[in-house]
Amino acid sequence: MRIAQIAPLYEAVPPKLYGGTERAVAHLCNALVELGHEVTLFAAADACTKARLVAARDQAIRLDAAALKSDLAAHLTMLYEVKRRAAQFDVLHFHVDLMHFPMFEQQAHKTVTTLHGRLDLKDLPSVYARWPRFGLVSISDAQRKPLSDANWLATVAHGVPPSQYTFNEHPAGSYLAFLGRMSPEKRPDVAIRLALRARIPLRIAAKVDAADVVYFDTVIKPLLDDPLIDFIGEIGDERKSDFLGNAIALLFPINWPEPFGLVMIEAMACGTPVIAWNHGAVPEVIDEGVTGFIVNSEEEALAAIARAPDLDRRRVRAAFDTRFAATTMARTYLDVYARLLDAQRLVRAS
Repeated sequence: MRIAQIAPLYEAVPPKLYGGTERAVAHLCNALVELGHEVTLFAAADACTKARLVAARDQAIRLDAAALKSDLAAHLTMLYEVKRRAAQFDVLHFHVDLMHFPMFEQQAHKTVTTLHGRLDLKDLPSVYARWPRFGLVSISDAQRKPLSDANWLATVAHGVPPSQYTFNEHPAGSYLAFLGRMSPEKRPDVAIRLALRARIPLRIAAKVDAADVVYFDTVIKPLLDDPLIDFIGEIGDERKSDFLGNAIALLFPINWPEPFGLVMIEAMACGTPVIAWNHGAVPEVIDEGVTGFIVNSEEEALAAIARAPDLDRRRVRAAFDTRFAATTMARTYLDVYARLLDAQRLVRAS
């Protein structure tokens, strides 16, 4: 199958540091190539991929030091190139939200659009009603609830390569881990408070977006003086096995409708259980009492922290291998693509 994957240009594919969507696209491209398919990736030039790369920009936007840059111009340039080459592919798989809809109306029948973000935004329903021919993929069932009437083709969970993460049955560290963004919806302040109440060290690997600087400066910084709290900044994939694998548990105290939560399965790949709040996709990712605990309060979270060392880390990794390997994700997408092509053949035959 000839497949085009169209990634956002904000981060490298995969990201050099923090990033979810581009990381999922990277793993999908590589897994599809390994399964024998002809994959072309449209992304920034600093992508590292087994697919054929069509570079739409000299580097990803976020880490580009240029003072003035236009993400809209960069994405429109890329979409123009995708459209120019569209006839070369059986499937056009977009990961850029809805930006391509006006430009690809005539090719909607051969497109798949995976939505990676939250969908409870005021202006979204009218857009998906305006362009109903674009088939959509959610990354969790919870994600699609605000747009339940949209043209959903499937839910496909993210996957990561098992070989990229080192399983650690006997963690050397005696700390809790937080990995993600320093933002109000991710609630690192709750993670800090839990660690202090449990008197267990907390290591925080997180980025601070420009939009979250005030939150970081006013809410988080004052909490970092305690010797139990270690803020190490952003980390890349090469450090995750050590960071996650040596933790007692990953804390995921989210306070928003999380569409998936890639860090949860990264922790599971290392054998590390996850303690997460019951929001968004969390119940679809965590097997309660096997790969972690789903909680509704800080008191429940403290009890889960005490129970986390009793979980069998081999079962955590086994659940990951069964449900969240990159090849599993790729095979599920191939089923989606096949249904799309079958529908096209039926139309041509009628």
